[in-house]
Amino acid sequence: MMEQCGYILAILQENRVETATKVQEILTTNGCNIRFRLGLHDAGLETCSNSGMILLQICGSQADADKLLAEVKAVPHVKAKLMSLDF
Repeated sequence: MMEQCGYILAILQENRVETATKVQEILTTNGCNIRFRLGLHDAGLETCSNSGMILLQICGSQADADKLLAEVKAVPHVKAKLMSLDF
């Protein structure tokens, strides 16, 4: 139901090498509230960007989504925004 899974969290990691382990730990801890995850970064044969974006569909209450947002934003070099979808 969209009412229960109507949050999108966008996470920007400005230094993936430094932040990936902590962000992954947070996402694993909150895994039961994550329906969908998409990770994006520039990768190629000769380059691999150290920044990246993760998009999550969050299920649960507003409090669950806010808690996850706060945990992710507490990691240095990580920015995050929460969007509420109310169709």
